[in-house]
Amino acid sequence: MRIDIITVLPEILESPFNHSIIKRAKEKGLAEIFLHNLRDFSDDKHRRVDDYSFGKGAGMVMAIQPLEKPSKH
Repeated sequence: MRIDIITVLPEILESPFNHSIIKRAKEKGLAEIFLHNLRDFSDDKHRRVDDYSFGKGAGMVMAIQPLEKPSKH
């Protein structure tokens, strides 16, 4: 089984996927886990992946551009 995870912080997820049941599944070839950095898909020169909310509320939202466009990779 192949699992692809797109995240802003792939380095944080590396450790949990290399322990316990998941580690054994990977060693037996039952699971492949690929971590992708969302910022690699951004066209922004600063590799931003967030945007301002459209309403008047506080906070940020994820920009659609990094996932909407086909990857250059």
